[in-house]
Amino acid sequence: MRVLTVVLQNTVQSPPNFKHHVTEQSRLSDRMSRRLTRTYQLYSRTSGKHVQVLSNKRINANGDDGAAHAKLEVETDSFGSRVRIRGVKSGYYICMNKRGKLIGKKKGRGKDCIFTEIVLENNYTALQNAKYEGWYMAFTRKGRPRKASKTKQHQREAHFMKRLPRGHLLSERRPFDVLPGSSGRSWAGKMLKVQ
Repeated sequence: MRVLTVVLQNTVQSPPNFKHHVTEQSRLSDRMSRRLTRTYQLYSRTSGKHVQVLSNKRINANGDDGAAHAKLEVETDSFGSRVRIRGVKSGYYICMNKRGKLIGKKKGRGKDCIFTEIVLENNYTALQNAKYEGWYMAFTRKGRPRKASKTKQHQREAHFMKRLPRGHLLSERRPFDVLPGSSGRSWAGKMLKVQ
């Protein structure tokens, strides 16, 4: 009489850890996905005015509501909440140099021109530079840029609120772009036909 012994292995697989994936993907610039762009103003909590990018490459928080230089185009950069911020009128991107000074650049492709949006408990947004972690965009009460190496996320100087420019309607939407090579049967193509 032979005895057949069968050993069963019971393997328990843990669920996938997406947090690690999101963190890793957020650090990289996403060149494959379609960039989402929004136009709005950034209201500075300390100055009570709006961030503006001037034609002389200077950045301050002294813009009035609806001012031409206070209109900002914010485009997504990656899988996470990383953005590039460009002044619509001046065409300059908001960037940060190695001394922590905010400067305007024509081409905002470097990590020094990318900011991570952090939504805070008080519903304000803090903007941390992607190249210089721990450095935030911040302004004084007079609207002058604050040296980023002296900023922290919890400081009022680094708190902003997104606001639509004066006269900009909430219902204004840009139609979806149909990517080259896609058929008219895709949902994006249908969206274009409906509008």
